[in-house]
Amino acid sequence: MSEHIEVRRTAKLFIGGAFPRSESGRTYEVKSPEGKFIANAAQGSRKDARDAVTAARAIQPKWAGATAYNRGQILYRIAEMMEGRRAQFIDEVSPWAKSAKKAEAEVDEAIDRWIWFAGWSDKIAMVVGSSNPVAGPFFNFSVPEPTGVVAAIAPSRPSLLGLVDTIAPIIVSGNTTVVIASEDAPMAAVTLGEVLATSDLPGGVINILTGSYAEVAPWLASHMDVNAIDLSGVENEKVAAELEKAAAENLKRCLRPGTELDGLTRIKNWLELKTVWHPRGF
Repeated sequence: MSEHIEVRRTAKLFIGGAFPRSESGRTYEVKSPEGKFIANAAQGSRKDARDAVTAARAIQPKWAGATAYNRGQILYRIAEMMEGRRAQFIDEVSPWAKSAKKAEAEVDEAIDRWIWFAGWSDKIAMVVGSSNPVAGPFFNFSVPEPTGVVAAIAPSRPSLLGLVDTIAPIIVSGNTTVVIASEDAPMAAVTLGEVLATSDLPGGVINILTGSYAEVAPWLASHMDVNAIDLSGVENEKVAAELEKAAAENLKRCLRPGTELDGLTRIKNWLELKTVWHPRGF
């Protein structure tokens, strides 16, 4: 038998539950910090970002309308499938994790984090919502609702855990998202897309773009059908300021780089509160 020839991987985008190539046809080489070739990844474009927003908007009412219990089940299923591909995730974060032990710790924490956010799905309304005291014969309730479509730039490091910390608090309450993964370490994000595609998550709830956020993020920040944007992964202060300015055009909620939030606060950051008055019977 002849010697096995290694199959070079060419990773694609994850948009609307499918895996398209970039419409621009561009790819870029993913290399380890030592310069070793790892794979080719799709170079996302402005058109890819628009397609992702369209997919996210189309499914958002259905995802928001699902029961909290069902959303929690789906998030838990994602964690189950990540556990089944644990070894692959470890391989994909290892080149940037400095040691195998740190790579294992990152993957395990990412899986645990999915489970943690899944558990919040049917508890958010009770913790964030309220029954308000009012003067008069009325019931007054404040009920949390999802913001809508949230764009996000995931942190470059840690590539998998940072991505999970970005998207899980967005989608658990009924939002949908378009996220730009780590540019130089995107392979764990690509594999996560493969997990999402087979985990009962409706296509379009999470859309993952790879490539340069400096190229794609301005189009998401200025997109009139994006309701909020998470700039956690933006490392350049000048770029962050420009994205905030673009987001102000349609009053997007903006999470600035370097903002330290605990898990529940991150969930609350992508919620709106609707207050309902109802007459009380006698």
